[in-house]
Amino acid sequence: MNKAVSRSTFLRLAGAAALLLTETLAHSAENEITSEMILADPEAPTAGNPDGDLTIVDFFDYNCPFCKDAAVHLERLVKADGKIKLVYKDWPVLTPTSIVGAKLALGARYQDKYLAAHHALMSVPGYGISQQQMIDAVRKSGVDMNRLDADIKANDAAITGLLKRNLAIADAVGFQGTPGFLVGPYKVNQALTYEGFQRVAADARARQAGQKAG
Repeated sequence: MNKAVSRSTFLRLAGAAALLLTETLAHSAENEITSEMILADPEAPTAGNPDGDLTIVDFFDYNCPFCKDAAVHLERLVKADGKIKLVYKDWPVLTPTSIVGAKLALGARYQDKYLAAHHALMSVPGYGISQQQMIDAVRKSGVDMNRLDADIKANDAAITGLLKRNLAIADAVGFQGTPGFLVGPYKVNQALTYEGFQRVAADARARQAGQKAG
């Protein structure tokens, strides 16, 4: 383990995973899911065009090979299109180390390195990525690991709160597993190719235009 990341921090993260993976979320007025929670959570990292005419929300797990395959195509489309806002929803549901990865990435956000950490973690191939592999990948991405450790500790409540909101949203939307995407008004619960993302983005824009015209 990298000495800059304390053992106690990651033992705490692994322990939190069990709670998030098994917690049953009650549907009540207090935790009603709103479109603002989905599209404009101020704690959720974003990329692409913040003023784009289409928003794509990406629900993923760093232990999901299908998420990693789809991410390459999605980010290619976001860059080529130029008018898409991409919202990242870390959704750690596969293994205990999934939440370790999510907290590493979200902790890096406090030094404006979320995307660097995210891309590094998504570049680690396969399923069942170990904690050490995740730490090594994030370190190599240029994240200050000493600061990361401090930021995770200082912002643990905020990071865990965001992950719980993401889980609540995924549950309310009805996703059955990773990856999951909200493309404008459409829900997609499978990995897509570049052409697949192009088609659903075009369909979403056409539907949005029809709704405005109506």
